[in-house]
Amino acid sequence: MAQESFSARLHVLLAREAPYGVVIRRGPSHHTRFIGWNGRRSDISPDGRHLIYFAMNGHWKGEARGSWTAVSRSPWMKAIALYAKGDCWHGGGLFLNNRTYWLNDGYGHQVLQQSQAVVRDEEYEPERDYGAENLGVYYVRLQRDGWPFKRNADNGKIAIFEKALPQGWILRKLAHATTNHPPGKGCYWDEHQLVNPDQKVYDHPDWEWAELDGERLAWAAQGRLWTCSILSPTELAPEKLLYDFNDMQYKRIKAPY
Repeated sequence: MAQESFSARLHVLLAREAPYGVVIRRGPSHHTRFIGWNGRRSDISPDGRHLIYFAMNGHWKGEARGSWTAVSRSPWMKAIALYAKGDCWHGGGLFLNNRTYWLNDGYGHQVLQQSQAVVRDEEYEPERDYGAENLGVYYVRLQRDGWPFKRNADNGKIAIFEKALPQGWILRKLAHATTNHPPGKGCYWDEHQLVNPDQKVYDHPDWEWAELDGERLAWAAQGRLWTCSILSPTELAPEKLLYDFNDMQYKRIKAPY
């Protein structure tokens, strides 16, 4: 039987104070045997210059103990600060400003490398604990970036967040957390809805990431990045394809630092 193929999976980090973002692409899935970059435990500094991310390659006897949290210069992955983890609990973190970050430490990291360009804030703790996996970073990041939590659905398997858009529209994020996931999805995945000022709901189950980018709406679906403008309380501009990531092939590129 032929193996079913899926589109590339995309997640995007947008800088809060600069017109800059990083697209995290995954696929084919077997590449994660070598390294997996977890977008939901990652963050980008407000000025877009640095990333913090959690990664795993499964080499448990290596120096990084098989999984690690790193801070790098955006959009590269080469660490300027590196913390060995050794398991998949906690990990990753958030930027508190351009120079300081919170490390999602949990059961503990081992310091392998530190940097003077960015430093860890060891006093900060999020107001709420969402557990030891992706949600402990992801849900905190969403609310920091203007996505108020609204309610849970499906017996707590879906967390609903909303963001106000121009012209009275609302972007609704349905964040799933369940082992009973559709083919091509992981345990954590998002879908979205658009709600106009008259409360008419437009379902977009294929939007795996969506965000307000300045005054326009941007989203990722089926391995492609799209955008459109919001023209009025009842009308959206025609969608525009920004880039199709599906045909990209792995290429090893050395970081320029």
